[in-house]
Amino acid sequence: MLGMSQEKLGEHLGITFQQIQKYEKGTNRVGASRLQHIATILNVPISFFFEDAPGVGEDQPGFAESQPTSYVVDFLSSSEGLALNRAFVRIEDSRVRRRIVDLVRAVAGEET
Repeated sequence: MLGMSQEKLGEHLGITFQQIQKYEKGTNRVGASRLQHIATILNVPISFFFEDAPGVGEDQPGFAESQPTSYVVDFLSSSEGLALNRAFVRIEDSRVRRRIVDLVRAVAGEET
């Protein structure tokens, strides 16, 4: 579907293509960290795997309050967002972190 065979994906993950088949069929569960790794390899956000899931996009009680922060979930669900976040939190100097935020805002055209 995304141009990668089950065998190739299995090689990247260090597992057999049969295990990939079990994940696809739902025979075996996929852990969160494994799912993130698969998303990174396929260069898709984690939400890609849930696009056709029941209830996606439907109004659900209790979730209306979290709508304003959905951009955070979208960002952290992307491989780029996750990689950027992981690298950013490893920067110890708060002044450097502040400068990076300023740089990103400038590149995005947002005023500080």
